[in-house]
Amino acid sequence: MDDRKRRRQDVSVADSFKTPEKRVSVVPRQDSDFMRWGVEDTCEYLQRQELGEWVEKFREEKITGVGLQYLSEAHLEKMDIGPLGVRLQILHSLRQLRQIATEPKVFNDPIHGHLEIHPLLIKIIDTPQFQRLRNLKQLGGVYFVFPGASHNRFEHSIGVGYLAGKLVQALDERQPELLISPRDILCVQIAGLCHDLGHGPFSHMFDRMFIPKMRPGYQWKHETASLAMFDHLVSANGLEQVMKDYGLVFPEDLDFIKEQIGGPLDNNAPPGEWPYKGRPEEKSFLYEIVANKRNGIDVDKWDYFARDCHHLGIQNTFDYRRFLKFARVCEVDGKKHICTRDKEVHNLYDLFHTRNSLHRRAYQHKVANIIETMVTEAFIKADPYIQFEGSNGKMFTLSTAIDDMKAYTKLTDQVFEQILNSSSDDLAEAREILENIVCRRLYKCVGQTQAEKPLDATPENLHEWEKAVATARPQSGSQGVDLQPEDIVVSVIYMDYGMKEKNPINNVRFYCKDDPTKAIRIRKNQVSKLLPECFTEQLIRVYCKKTDERSLEAAKKNFVQWCMDNNFSKPQDGDIIAPELTPLKLSWSNNNDGEDGGDDCSGGVNSANGNGRKKAKTQLFK
Repeated sequence: MDDRKRRRQDVSVADSFKTPEKRVSVVPRQDSDFMRWGVEDTCEYLQRQELGEWVEKFREEKITGVGLQYLSEAHLEKMDIGPLGVRLQILHSLRQLRQIATEPKVFNDPIHGHLEIHPLLIKIIDTPQFQRLRNLKQLGGVYFVFPGASHNRFEHSIGVGYLAGKLVQALDERQPELLISPRDILCVQIAGLCHDLGHGPFSHMFDRMFIPKMRPGYQWKHETASLAMFDHLVSANGLEQVMKDYGLVFPEDLDFIKEQIGGPLDNNAPPGEWPYKGRPEEKSFLYEIVANKRNGIDVDKWDYFARDCHHLGIQNTFDYRRFLKFARVCEVDGKKHICTRDKEVHNLYDLFHTRNSLHRRAYQHKVANIIETMVTEAFIKADPYIQFEGSNGKMFTLSTAIDDMKAYTKLTDQVFEQILNSSSDDLAEAREILENIVCRRLYKCVGQTQAEKPLDATPENLHEWEKAVATARPQSGSQGVDLQPEDIVVSVIYMDYGMKEKNPINNVRFYCKDDPTKAIRIRKNQVSKLLPECFTEQLIRVYCKKTDERSLEAAKKNFVQWCMDNNFSKPQDGDIIAPELTPLKLSWSNNNDGEDGGDDCSGGVNSANGNGRKKAKTQLFK
């Protein structure tokens, strides 16, 4: 029995538990930085690749790491390196070297999945100027209404950089004759990544509401700041040499990146001349990828549609992956433009319908808008007392930080918490407004209406309309409440398809299966009769700062009377909030004629006659 037992061997603990040896990468670490090599570094690499017999040839020609990326088979033949098999072996080694140097990092994104990001983009991301975007909410005040809308400009910018690369690479693979270079691809990706660097606190609220009120007449928008911030990012982090090491050419590529974000850098170009400096006219299509000034179909929209819908809980009906499958470049009036298949026209109308839906349901939500109005008021009151140190130790306020990128880098959504948590008496008024937002003591919307013709919503006109609403005297009699102009807020909202009154699809060109080289236009009447007739509208909203019941009731009746006096449309709840007033407006009682659902959109049959509709039904069921 004892013999059958396995004999115990005395084994020390040290022998039984050995620490695994660290595995060293086969590729030397310095190979990933080959563009910084000198001549001797290049020769050392050839020795490691068992190509030592050609070292003297490389030494004679003084080929450095930068030169390696441009070497071709013709160059090697001119250097008397041969036979062909050896030249191909050297090119294969250099290709492996370039792959090591440009090995991407992988980000896991909830919208696009696993994103491969170029190492130069990683260096841009890992800067204070880009990391600032982590603290800027993508949708500003909408987060106070939609609790899922907590995403930031940071992840959106990474998504746009990724999609920009996907589109330009798809065009390159489908049409090699376009001669899209690796430099072109890298510049387009950088432009997508950096297009939103200039956004301020609460995103569009800052450049559309706060700055115009603090600095009236000053022409500034976030794209302007994006260009300045990009220049600051490159210089402050010493990235110019790094960008050159990755093959970019200065100042040509730097201009190209900035032109994709903000348009032509020189607005004084003669009419008819090519206004861009970064790329020639034969590569005009590259300017339609990040910010498409021609028709608005660009990767910026692709990302924020998908990302915003995901976080808002709204269905996204546009499929950018399908667009990628059919995108190709065609020549239109001597310029090259990105076109898509004729059968995709419905998909593009879905894109702009999604945009309109997002604005109507989220971006222009009446509660989100008034919260941003209140935040703007708080920032205006806090402006002199919140300061940031900029260049040369100079101090800047909320409204002047846009003049200095070092100061602007420090300006984020966190200023909201800074004011809210302050104890300074100077910030008492601003703090009270923000406390009201947090505790949901908001200004109340008393109604929404539309004018027959678009109104000119200048600051002066808005003040006049606020005064008119406050002093309107309903025909039903006084409400016993004294409203002042400062108690009223009039807000004018614009809804469109991105090009004001124009149909953006008219600026899109399509191609047919039979001839993919010929660009054609598809008019709305060739698509469907169910598409919109009008592509823009103006909404007028009125809010009351007093929230007690009597003041709100009086403000609502004043609003209805103001609509009657100015011949505006009847508020949707007009018959509820002012039933004694709405019958007094004769046109309001008749403006629903013909909206019973029986209209014939063909225009060939007069369907306004009720007997005609009844007769048609009779004939249908005979």
